Amino acid sequence: MTGQHQPIAPGLYFVSTPIGAARDITLRALDIFSSADILAAEDTRTLRHLLDIHAVTLGDRPIWAYHDHNGEKVRPKILNALAEGKSVAYASEAGTPLVADPGYQLGRAAIEAGHKVIAAPGASAVLAALTVSGLPSDRFMFAGFAPTTAAARRQWLNDLSKIQATLILYESPKRLQALLSALEECCGADRQAVICRELTKKFEEVTRGTLPELRAAYAGRTVKGEIVVLLDRARGMVTNTASVEAALQEALKSMSVKDAAAMVAEALGLPRRQVYQIALKLGDDT
Repeated sequence: MTGQHQPIAPGLYFVSTPIGAARDITLRALDIFSSADILAAEDTRTLRHLLDIHAVTLGDRPIWAYHDHNGEKVRPKILNALAEGKSVAYASEAGTPLVADPGYQLGRAAIEAGHKVIAAPGASAVLAALTVSGLPSDRFMFAGFAPTTAAARRQWLNDLSKIQATLILYESPKRLQALLSALEECCGADRQAVICRELTKKFEEVTRGTLPELRAAYAGRTVKGEIVVLLDRARGMVTNTASVEAALQEALKSMSVKDAAAMVAEALGLPRRQVYQIALKLGDDT
């Protein structure tokens, strides 16, 4: 892929990049990197390496560093370029910009200034982990990194543990055991969870089990690489009948009684037969 492609429209392009395997880059991402007037990156060395792998030449185009530590200084520079009608392609270190990575303030500033903001979707550790986890994917929440102090982490996890969705967290290898211990304390020993490590890389590893099982599996290990922790929703939680009926009434607008009952039972962690009986009663009342 040598030389420049046709120019692209002015605007700020948030471009997703591989989280491991370099071939996970999209063709559209390569087109944008080949054609944008200006490239910006959380780490310019990483982006340059990616461009070299895929034979994308920079020519005389600039590549600017933009990250949490220099955002106040570089953001006006990027906004000025956009005001001049330039196209700017931004890539975070890996994955999708703004997802636990820099870019939010830049995107907000560009929107407020009236510039076009475009996403070039691609690799995401959040979605890759959810895909291989085996946990319910009908409702999920990405919560990012847990607080580093024990008290703040405990409060944070207590709040999250009540959410009826698959929870997705990032964590440092050095803090993994502390996180698993805190999760077990907040959520109980029977909660199912999954640890994904080094997704799409050579030593990719996915470990499934209860929180105590995962803690034992990683005890005494020197863990390296990017970590994603997924937590199943609480099962058998006390849910009042009104909440079940409201969920069923919404589901019954587009589903059969059987399918609606199955979906609501899975979402609320309730026995399917119990929810089916409530659904049948709702059907009789209508």
